[in-house]
Amino acid sequence: MAPALTIRVRHRLLDVDLELPMDSAAPVTVLFGASGAGKTTLLRCVAGLEKPAPPSRIAFGPEVWNDGRHQVRPRHRRVGYLFQDHALFPHLSVDANVAYGLVGVPRGERRTRTNSALATAGATHLSGRATSELSGGEAQRVALARALAVDPRLLLLDEPLSALDGPTRARLRTELRSILVATGTPTLLVTHDRTEALALGDRIVVLVNGHVHQQGPVESVFSQPATPHVAEAVGVENVLPGTVEGNGDGVVHIRLSSGTLTALDPGDLVVGTRVLACIRAEDVALEATEPHRASPRNHIPALVRSVVSEGPLQRVELDAGVPLAAYITRPACEDLGLAPGSRVTAVMKATAVHVIARIEGE
Repeated sequence: MAPALTIRVRHRLLDVDLELPMDSAAPVTVLFGASGAGKTTLLRCVAGLEKPAPPSRIAFGPEVWNDGRHQVRPRHRRVGYLFQDHALFPHLSVDANVAYGLVGVPRGERRTRTNSALATAGATHLSGRATSELSGGEAQRVALARALAVDPRLLLLDEPLSALDGPTRARLRTELRSILVATGTPTLLVTHDRTEALALGDRIVVLVNGHVHQQGPVESVFSQPATPHVAEAVGVENVLPGTVEGNGDGVVHIRLSSGTLTALDPGDLVVGTRVLACIRAEDVALEATEPHRASPRNHIPALVRSVVSEGPLQRVELDAGVPLAAYITRPACEDLGLAPGSRVTAVMKATAVHVIARIEGE
């Protein structure tokens, strides 16, 4: 049975209780949230680089690393740490950087483990190079090799791709996922980037202002945020306030200021409950004319406020009695002749609408 990483931390803004399975078959847990949510501070506490006070407790399986008073030193935890800016020593060669954590290891074994770590990180070709000659992507490969060289029980990655340019980041994202799955090393990965979380993670913990608001499989958390704060953190573009006006046959009908929306019934709502309907912009289609009402989809008349290009997609901001956003392709935008002032119908499936009970005061 895989060990669990138990984290109870009361430190700075953090107030966290977690028990995370360290499963080699699904090794990557993402710590996700906006800047200032406490992600890096939590990672540093696990690494032993910060010492949270009582009643904090951090344990890896039966081994207690911190009980709030006594702390196992970082080097005795056998964790690998990859910093956001790679933190390589500029006066050391690539090989010396990778071997830096192998204190007390015989010279021959040091060489073997250094070569193995470079190979795993896809950086064998960088052996013998001066650190000052490396590109950003190469430096991150070497930093990953250094983290792997100590044969860590736990790998800690702090925004590992954020300092790289777009094309390099996209390429290394796929390679990093392959490396983590191949090694099976349990990993905590900090990111605020939605694409990285989806591409790299098996599980996710969403932090908001130092508190855990939701955790679970990545796809579940992104598609079914548990609170409005999580919806905002994971980038759900449309969060519409409404009131339950009826339910039955597995669906719930939500009264908005501009009409009625139908969604799948989560099973715990009664008539009159104030709710938030969460809809991703990519799940909103636009039509120029009123569709046939026999369609099982939701239809909301709207006025185009703006059309903004975002890479291959067009973000269309709508006034549907409430603000609404949709992502459509450029050809679709041209076919519809969209411009500020255009009247359209926003169309979405009931299965694309995730409903959250609204907490009073929100």
